Amino acid sequence: MSLILQIETATTVCSVALAKDGNVIAVQEVNERNVHAEKITVFIEDVCKEANIKLAEINAVAVSKGPGSYTGLRIGVSTAKGICFAADKPLIAVDTLTTMASGALNWRDQFNDDALLCPMIDARRMEVYTAIYDVHGNQLRPIAAEIIDENSFADLPKDRQLVIFGDGALKCKEVLEQMHHVIYLPGFLNSATQLTTLAAEKFASADFEDVAYFEPYYLKEFVAGKKPLAS
Repeated sequence: MSLILQIETATTVCSVALAKDGNVIAVQEVNERNVHAEKITVFIEDVCKEANIKLAEINAVAVSKGPGSYTGLRIGVSTAKGICFAADKPLIAVDTLTTMASGALNWRDQFNDDALLCPMIDARRMEVYTAIYDVHGNQLRPIAAEIIDENSFADLPKDRQLVIFGDGALKCKEVLEQMHHVIYLPGFLNSATQLTTLAAEKFASADFEDVAYFEPYYLKEFVAGKKPLAS
């Protein structure tokens, strides 16, 4: 049996889920900027209460490791590590874009079986964190930070649909709309529920992280914005 606490904070969504044997039994989430630090511990308490379990009863903590928002990832990973340290539980880290590709299968009726899945996380301006997957979860193009233009996916087969989704996809829709085979999933949001299958697989194979040394996958170095000089 596995009882896994799952945390997703890589984007504007703050999401916590509890999964038992690969099935979600409780979830709390909100899509709002800058609330992760305020909401995450409350959501953890809420899912435990909803499922009628104590935090000490979980078998592991799974966290979306990035890429994504620097602040969001830092909050999610530090919370996950804190629980693992305090409760002496193993830590599972799951790639954010891979979990997004898994979550996109909930829209399976909107694209073909040979479609290419292209999760996109906003990285400011026209840049996104992205990768390419098939519908079986195989990664066909590695994770990268890319500036999207009309030639970004020119090398991909034109006879296969390209499905774009995630909080970085909307700003790319207009640029890519001349590609007739591009499909946009407007209802997609990141969620801790999307970690469920991969987290259960990693738990079964004891694929755990070193809690002391694990860090989020930021992909790019954090650069703090400069405040304007006072006039």
